[in-house]
Amino acid sequence: VTRSLPISLQSCQCLAWKPRPVGVWPRPSESQHVVAGYSDGTVRVFSVSRTEMELKMHPHAAALTAVTYSTDGEMILSGSKDGIVAVSSPRTGMTIHLLADHKGSPITVLQCTRKQYHELGVEGGELWLAASSDRRVSVWGSDWLQDKCELLDWLSFPAPAGPEGLDSLPPSLAAFCPWEHGVLVYVGFGLQKEALFYSLRKKQVLRKISLPAFATSLSLSPAAPFMALGFGDRLLRLQPCPAGTPQDYAGHDDTVHLCRFAPSGRRLLTASHSAVLVWELPGA
Repeated sequence: VTRSLPISLQSCQCLAWKPRPVGVWPRPSESQHVVAGYSDGTVRVFSVSRTEMELKMHPHAAALTAVTYSTDGEMILSGSKDGIVAVSSPRTGMTIHLLADHKGSPITVLQCTRKQYHELGVEGGELWLAASSDRRVSVWGSDWLQDKCELLDWLSFPAPAGPEGLDSLPPSLAAFCPWEHGVLVYVGFGLQKEALFYSLRKKQVLRKISLPAFATSLSLSPAAPFMALGFGDRLLRLQPCPAGTPQDYAGHDDTVHLCRFAPSGRRLLTASHSAVLVWELPGA
């Protein structure tokens, strides 16, 4: 640990790094920032180099469950346990949008991606998605400078009644596909154990990949067409896409609840209850 950020009496539930502008090399005086979501409904921005909190906002009445920056770093999107999504400006500290479309179900994922202007029939330079634990995914097109935020698609995935004795269902997870534009990948509790590739243009599922169990974590490589999936039986799977022989790895002591590819795609970070592993992927 090279730096320690200020300690809060509240529990930090989620965090995200602020993205650097594309093609811009950071000046030595610039500080890297992280945004963190807390159990008291606050969103806090920290300077890593100065190890101090620079901004605290309170857009939620419930605990935070997901947080991310817009692709240009000019907005912060946060989701809470009660299903509310907030869009806030770290420059002004003001919340400019409160979206209640997922109200009543915890937000499990927030993700932003760049897009071409007018791509998919909506204005703005960004797509973003929100997934909630009730197996719903909303996809939005946004132009933050023009204060526009338009719903592009609404997905709801069917599932059987929850098994008796199961304390919590597998999470609903979704991610934009880096190597296939206009497509998102979804995994979650459903009728089958599978990953679904959904086309935002065709409004339909393009393909399905069978899984050995319901996934507990998901990450898509930005450098090659394959994804990492974690499972509850301590298993990590690297799955080539759209088809290919998967590679399974053991090494965790519990459910693999986090998978994250590095921006280069050559490293993968995974985490379980008491272990964090970094995997080298030289062929990625």
